[in-house]
Amino acid sequence: KETMDIPIPIPALATEPRFAQRLREHLEAGQLLDKRYQLQEVAGGHVALPVLEEKLSLLSLPQDIPCGLDGKVSSPRATCATSLPQDPIPSRTLRRRTPAQRLRDELRRLLGESWSEELERDVPCAWQRHGDLVLLSENSLRAAPWEQLGQVLWETVASALGARRLARRGRVLPGGMRTPSVTLLLGQDPWVEHVDNGIRYTFDVTKCMFSPGNITEKLRVASLPCAGEVLVDLYAGIGYFTLPYLVHAAAAFAHACEWNSHAVEALRRNLVLNGVQDRCRVHHGDSRELELRDVADRVNLGLIPSSEEGWPMACRVLRKATGGVLHIHHNVEALPAGSSPDAEAQHPAEHGGKEKQRARIRPEWKRWAEATALRIQELLAELHEQSWSTSILHIEVVKSYAPHVHHLVLDLECRPTLPTEPTASSPSTPDPTGP
Repeated sequence: KETMDIPIPIPALATEPRFAQRLREHLEAGQLLDKRYQLQEVAGGHVALPVLEEKLSLLSLPQDIPCGLDGKVSSPRATCATSLPQDPIPSRTLRRRTPAQRLRDELRRLLGESWSEELERDVPCAWQRHGDLVLLSENSLRAAPWEQLGQVLWETVASALGARRLARRGRVLPGGMRTPSVTLLLGQDPWVEHVDNGIRYTFDVTKCMFSPGNITEKLRVASLPCAGEVLVDLYAGIGYFTLPYLVHAAAAFAHACEWNSHAVEALRRNLVLNGVQDRCRVHHGDSRELELRDVADRVNLGLIPSSEEGWPMACRVLRKATGGVLHIHHNVEALPAGSSPDAEAQHPAEHGGKEKQRARIRPEWKRWAEATALRIQELLAELHEQSWSTSILHIEVVKSYAPHVHHLVLDLECRPTLPTEPTASSPSTPDPTGP
C-alpha cells in the first residue's frame, strides 16, 4: 500500500523586513538559526527566518523587536512564530555540501548532545547507489547509539542521501556463488535497477553481487569488434559482460553460463530489458559441465581471483577449425610499482594495430600472461589433437583488488597451426580475423 509523503514544516519566525537582519544576528549568536534554509518572504510582506526545532524552547527575542511568539500577531508589525513555505529553499551552504557532509550534518542534528568523534568515524563516506536504493558498507553505523534510534535513523540517512530505500552490505557468504549478505534497512522491495553505458541491469540486491569497479572493462568490451561472432560467457552472472557484447559490440549470439539461480533470474530479466533475449541462450548450471563444443569465436572468463578451472572448457568451446580469442580474468600479485629494476613501459598493440594509452606492464604481469598463454596452448593441443599457437594481444588492468594485487584481463588469440576442414555439423559463419 502506497503512502503519501507529508512534508514536515520547518519552524520559523516571521518579522518585518527592517527587523530581519537584526533578528538574524540574534539567532546566529544563540546558534538558533537553521542554516539549512534561506530566509523567505511570506504573507503580509514579512520575512521568515528558519529556526532549529530542537532549540525552540531556548528561543527569546530582543526587546527592541516587537514579537508574538505565541503565534498571535499582536500588531501588524509583530514578529510571530510561523513555518517556512512548502518546499523551502536550501541555503547556498547546504547546496555546496557533498552528500557525505550532508549525511554527517543531519546525523549530528539527530543525535544532538550525544554526538562524538567516535560516532562521526562510524558515518560512511562512500556507498553504492542503485536507482532509489543506497547500499551502505558493511561497517557503517554499527555503534550502539545508532541501533537505539531505530527507524528514524534510516529515514534520516535516506533523506540526506536522496534515497527512498536503504540496505547495508554484510560479508559475502562462503561458497563459490559469491552470494552477498545484504540487509534491507528501509523499504520492502530488494530489486534495483542500475544503468551502465546505456545498458540496464536489474537484480535483487540481497541475492546478487554488482561490482562498479568493473565499469572500465565493460566499456572496453563494448568497444570490441564482435559483429557476426558467437560468444561463450562462462561466468555470466547477471549479464555484466554478456550484455555489452550483445548490445554494443554486436555479437551475433551469446551462450551465457551461470550456476547461481538468483543471478540466472536477473540475467533473464536483463536480456529482456535490453531487447536481446532472442540472441542469447542461458545455460543454468556448472560451466565445467557445459555440453557445448566447437561453437565460439570468443570466450569470456570473468571470474576472479582465478578462472583457471574454466580454461579446459574455454578451449573445448573454441571453434576447432579457426580458433578465436579468450578474455582471461585473474588476480595477479606484483611488487610495488618502481621497485623492480626490470619493470618496463609496455602495452601490447590492441586489435587492428590501434594502441591505447601506454601503461606500465609489470614483470609479474607479463610472466603470468606468458605462462597462461603456454598453458592454454598445451590444453588446446591435448583437447583437439593438433598444434595451436597463442598470441598475447593485450593485458588490461581493471582495478587494484588488494595491496599489490591487481585484477587483470589477458586477451589471448588462439589459432590452429594446421587448419582442418570444417565438418558438416560446424556452424557456417565467417572465419574470425581477430578481436
